[in-house]
Formats: sequence, C-alpha cells, structure tokens
Amino acid sequence: PSWGSVRSPIGLWLPVVAYMAAIFFLSSLSQPPPLPDEIPFVDKTVHAVVYGGLAVVLLRALAAGVWNGVTTTRGIWSALGATGYGISDEAHQRFVPGRMSDAVDMIADGTGACIAVALILAWGIIRRHGVRESAPRT
Repeated sequence: PSWGSVRSPIGLWLPVVAYMAAIFFLSSLSQPPPLPDEIPFVDKTVHAVVYGGLAVVLLRALAAGVWNGVTTTRGIWSALGATGYGISDEAHQRFVPGRMSDAVDMIADGTGACIAVALILAWGIIRRHGVRESAPRT
C-alpha cells in the first residue's frame, strides 16, 4: 500500500494518535463538557464507550486494516493498550486543576475496551463461519 492509502502506516495509525490526542485534550480541561445528571452512570458509560472506541481503532491498526488480521492476540493487545492509556489518562488528570483520578473510571475504561474487542472478535467469527440455519425438524 502507498502512504496515501487507508492501509498505509499513516492511514492505520493516524486515527489512533488523533483519538488519543482528543482524549488527552478533553482530560486537560479543568471544566469538561457537562453530562446529563438524570441518566444513571452516564459518566462511566461515556468512559466505556470512549475507550471501547480507542480499542477499536487500535485493533484496526494492529490488524493492518483487514479482517484476516483481526486475531484474539491482537484483540487482547488492543484492549490492553486502550486500558493502559485509560490508566495513564487518569494519572494525567491528577495534575489538572479541578480534576481527580478515579479507579472506577479506570475499570469503566477497561470494561469498555474489552467489550468492544469481544464484539469485534464475535463479529469476525460470525462473518467467517456465517450463521448456519438448522434444517426444520419433522
């Protein structure tokens, strides 16, 4: 693939770097955008979704942008990478005025990353093997 290709190193890793930069930027804000109070656990859900998304772009990059490259090992590495970044981000927040580090946020980050990877791995299995319909019983 050429450098301008979606499967080039830049095409694979730029989304990862941009995603991480966006997380870092939002974590650097002393007053992050407010979340609706009326939705229970909205903060933890946002953490799970954001770090699930990071795991997805990491897995895409590690798999070289092709389904055949999606393996359990690469899924584990992408979930670990997203979770590790979540842990480092919580440490970073300790130094941001008005912010604090929260272990439950780290758990939500890791949970979201693992769920996202599990869904992609499951989709890969379904995609490879298809859903086989059983013959009607008589």
